[in-house]
Amino acid sequence: MVKIYDIVIIGGGPAGLSAGLYGSRAKLDVLVIEKAKFGGQTTTTAELENYPGSIPDCTGPALSKRMHEQAEEFGTEFVKDEVVSVDFSGDIKFINGKDAQYQGRSVIITTGAEPRLAGFGEEMEFRARGVSYCATCDADFFEGLDVAVIGGGDSAIDEAIYLTKFAETVTVIHRRDALRAAKSLQERAFNNPKIKFIWDTVPVTAYGDEILEGLEVKNVKTGELSKLEVNGVFVFVGLDPITEAFKGQVELDESGYIPTDVEMKTNVPGVFAAGDVRVTPLRQVITAAADGAISAISAEKYITEKEANLVQA
Repeated sequence: MVKIYDIVIIGGGPAGLSAGLYGSRAKLDVLVIEKAKFGGQTTTTAELENYPGSIPDCTGPALSKRMHEQAEEFGTEFVKDEVVSVDFSGDIKFINGKDAQYQGRSVIITTGAEPRLAGFGEEMEFRARGVSYCATCDADFFEGLDVAVIGGGDSAIDEAIYLTKFAETVTVIHRRDALRAAKSLQERAFNNPKIKFIWDTVPVTAYGDEILEGLEVKNVKTGELSKLEVNGVFVFVGLDPITEAFKGQVELDESGYIPTDVEMKTNVPGVFAAGDVRVTPLRQVITAAADGAISAISAEKYITEKEANLVQA
């Protein structure tokens, strides 16, 4: 007989682990389903200095491990599986994984969003060793150093401006001859003496010994190859929400993110979303954890109200 959980959490990053902790502390039966590493993208962060209260030299893997342990100590169950489809149409929600089917009275979606790769050689090899996808997370590691930003949209230029607070120089590499960012951002960037631009250019490969030392780049019009010596590369060519399994089951915006209200409710009763997967102005460990806590409390309230209605009926 398949167990029906009070809360099934899809995704084991900071939002999912936080939701598991809060749900289990509320004496609910909670299951967290994660297809890869518990901790999500946090596990790829070598150092984590901007999480309030973290110990000195805190790492992403260490924080993720402790979050996992805390939730487990309060009774959260964990399973490794990849969710391929769901059915949220009834009071009991069905979650179909590659290995098994799971059922819950409520569901919290915390599958997150993954940075879109720029696609240059050695990109993944130098991830967390010079290649980053989050200036807010990693900018202070490049104090007084030279960095590059790949992209030309709002996020890329906004992050380039932010990086100038730390880096000696910031070189924006853009495949076109004009930025796509808002005019106000462009003006700020063009007027910033620390920001340089390389137009009509794409990264070809990263190079270095253990840590990043530079990029080989190519002019898309002339085909000319050249080297750019930088200590860091920040990639901002977009994020992709991990929501493929939920299409047709919960409302998504035009970019694939899940809209919620302040209680993390989606448009489907009993289904909540938290963390990077939802529409939110900031995607950080701290905001994901907060979302997870709110979603668990909201799920508890939903379950309690459903049970009360059944008794009255």
